[in-house]
Amino acid sequence: MNNSLGPSPNALMRELRGDLSAGEFAATVRRAAREIGEHVSCDARYVGRIESGEIKCPNYAYQRVFQHMFPGSSLEELGFASRREARHGQQRHRVPPGPGDPIHEENDDVHRRTFLTGGPAAVATALGLDHPAGATEIPAGTRVGVRDVRTVEEAVRNIRLLDDVHGADTLFERAGRSLRTAYQLLNCGSYNSRVEQRLQAAAGELAISVGWLAHDSGRLPEARSFYSEALATARMSNDPALEAHSFCNSAFLARDAGRPREAVRAAQAALQAAAPLRSARLRSLLAMREAGGWALLQDRSACVRSIALAQRLFAAGPADADPEWMSFYGEAELLGLESQCWSALGVWGPATDRARRAIELQRPHFVRNRALYTAELAQNQLGAGEVAAAGASGSEAVALLDGVRSTRIRGMVAETAARLRPYQSVPEVADFVHRYGVALAG
Repeated sequence: MNNSLGPSPNALMRELRGDLSAGEFAATVRRAAREIGEHVSCDARYVGRIESGEIKCPNYAYQRVFQHMFPGSSLEELGFASRREARHGQQRHRVPPGPGDPIHEENDDVHRRTFLTGGPAAVATALGLDHPAGATEIPAGTRVGVRDVRTVEEAVRNIRLLDDVHGADTLFERAGRSLRTAYQLLNCGSYNSRVEQRLQAAAGELAISVGWLAHDSGRLPEARSFYSEALATARMSNDPALEAHSFCNSAFLARDAGRPREAVRAAQAALQAAAPLRSARLRSLLAMREAGGWALLQDRSACVRSIALAQRLFAAGPADADPEWMSFYGEAELLGLESQCWSALGVWGPATDRARRAIELQRPHFVRNRALYTAELAQNQLGAGEVAAAGASGSEAVALLDGVRSTRIRGMVAETAARLRPYQSVPEVADFVHRYGVALAG
């Protein structure tokens, strides 16, 4: 191992990659991360940075993943500098980074911990593209390069991480300004064809992310507009992956907005777009989106067929072609979506069972999803006439709300509280209503 600070190729990691392409190896890394509950945004470019020696020492998340993939191997045995050597080298050669300089992975790790625990200022910094309202527009002809595209791509990844911690209500306005900046780069910038392709995909994914924040914070018409923007971008750039993602979220939105036939049509369009992508997990999620529409239409047989298809596709396992944005779609999410279907059909036994299993399987750091499944469980128990159990689950949901800023989930808990108030002679219900009142006042 060459311990000099200049880039030195990491031949060991290149050897460990073997015959896999950089993209295939990146998918393997993401899959290993999911196995141990980590979230990393590894792609072919990151693999290239490792193998070129640009990344001297991976951050703690990647270190855990690599040591899970290659048990018993130290950082040095994987071709990296030790953490102490990396820090010592940084201190001896402390130079402020220039606009095109790579950020050291240890600094990336500190940055990530900062924005995951920080307030609005940290959120703005994490999104990277944020600028004050009324700031100068990007001049026409501004040169746009790979570094600018990476900033947009990283904003998308950060929104997905931040959503689980800060919630949509906190993020929406700043993320919206980031999106406007991204589309200014796309519409006013000057770039080559390779940059154009990546920038279109990144801007479209950012539009979907901002649309989701609008959706989860109760701004449904705005969400529909953002998803339409992403779909237009997908169509103009002939990007089936982006098109499938746009239709997927449109189907979810249509279901929540009470437009079940639109939800079914959007899900079916997403399945058609996803056909050439070779991702069974993606098609599984899209089948569940279609099932949700059929459930609201009270077409039980069509709903059951879609659920069965989703389960069969999910059982095929993950694949290298699975989109990065689908990291949330594990067994817990599959069960949660199935619970929603049974609930819409008024079949409370399976609805309650699936919601409870989703809670048990959901990893602790996905606070928002745990709150969602718990709120769903309370509603299902109430639908089944299990008033005391609904009160107990409602109290558990309230305890999770402190860390979640989602208008959608809070609305579910508020609805449960309103429906349970007539039953306050039941101790569990009285406790829930009291806890909810305290949380509301806070």
